[in-house]
Amino acid sequence: MIEPLALILAGGRSTRMDGASKADLTLGGERLIDRCVDRLLPQVRDIAVNTNEPILGNWTILPDTMSGHLGPLAGILAGLEWATKQNASHIVSVAVDTPFFPCDLVPHLLMAADDHSDGLTIAMTPDGEHGTFGLWPVSLIDPLSAFLASGGRKVRTFTQGQNAALAPFPDTTPPAFFNINTPDDLTQAQSWV
Repeated sequence: MIEPLALILAGGRSTRMDGASKADLTLGGERLIDRCVDRLLPQVRDIAVNTNEPILGNWTILPDTMSGHLGPLAGILAGLEWATKQNASHIVSVAVDTPFFPCDLVPHLLMAADDHSDGLTIAMTPDGEHGTFGLWPVSLIDPLSAFLASGGRKVRTFTQGQNAALAPFPDTTPPAFFNINTPDDLTQAQSWV
């Protein structure tokens, strides 16, 4: 498998943050989007950002290709469609509101990918799966499109239905997959920076 592309999922509505763009939230003096890019760049060939709103930066912006704010799977679908145009076989997805994800995320996902026929792999820690952090083969475009068209929205339902491999990550402090959903979460993240 050649070096994958990366997709930063930044298309959420941020309702618990009063609609503020999570990508533009600042943590330790750096925007969350910039923290994601800094962690991903050494691990992937190129990066795109899934969002339906403008974000300052020199990245490829991918809006959802299906209307209706269908959640992270719609963003992943947009990323997979972009990847086919780049002649890539896979994308790695990360959530913009998860600033402490592992700096070796991609190698761990790639190692675990051998456990799935097409390489679909989801990150997991002892407290569960983290479905927005995964390695996604472009071969999933049709099944993912059908899942979304039928009303499916839950990442775990889709990935389990596809028998995704799981890439184990240890518990850490701060938690590697801690995500910032509320102002209190942002305060907690600041205490770790």
